[in-house]
Amino acid sequence: MASREYGQFCGLARAMEMVGERWSMLIIRNLFAGPQRFTDLHKGLPAIPTNILSARLKHLEEAGLATRRALPHPERAVVYELTDYGRDLEPALIALGRWGARSLTEPRPGEVVTAEAVAMSFRTSYRPEAAPGGTVGYEVRMGDFTLRLQITDGELTTGVGPHPAPDLVIERLAGHPIRDLMSGGRTADEVLADGSVRVEGDRALFDRFAEMFRF
Repeated sequence: MASREYGQFCGLARAMEMVGERWSMLIIRNLFAGPQRFTDLHKGLPAIPTNILSARLKHLEEAGLATRRALPHPERAVVYELTDYGRDLEPALIALGRWGARSLTEPRPGEVVTAEAVAMSFRTSYRPEAAPGGTVGYEVRMGDFTLRLQITDGELTTGVGPHPAPDLVIERLAGHPIRDLMSGGRTADEVLADGSVRVEGDRALFDRFAEMFRF
């Protein structure tokens, strides 16, 4: 029997056999940001050894959770992306992320904050009941990286990189104003007043942003 098998006829045991090994869930988390090259995945998970990343990607492919494809000319690159089966993990990842966020305070020594991790934090903190009708797009500039958030009829999609046509641009200037908003530690008025964030666009959309993303 392979070491990853639990010998139990149980849905949870089978799920853990597919995604329970170290790094697997974080690779899946990063792939929710969109198709990524091997180098993109390694950049987003800088502590993972390349041989482990290769092994985990192979295992996710064998389990039917991820696939790879060649980008059309002139890119000449291979990207990994989630299958529909892999994307079905999203509710479980969101629930786990929300549960884990309850123990977060400050980053521990050596911990990094990546674009994919912040994108997942928006997914885990999203409150669809606070979303407006129609569509609204946000571009969130975090210094080292930029994220795009699109809400369409209450459905949230996230990605790494600028938004093509944002209704509101939010730029972090100092401190951790986005995290403070999500935790309820400060209000939208407070982070604007102290200069830790600036916005471009409809000011009311920033108030709505603070309502929609809250742990």
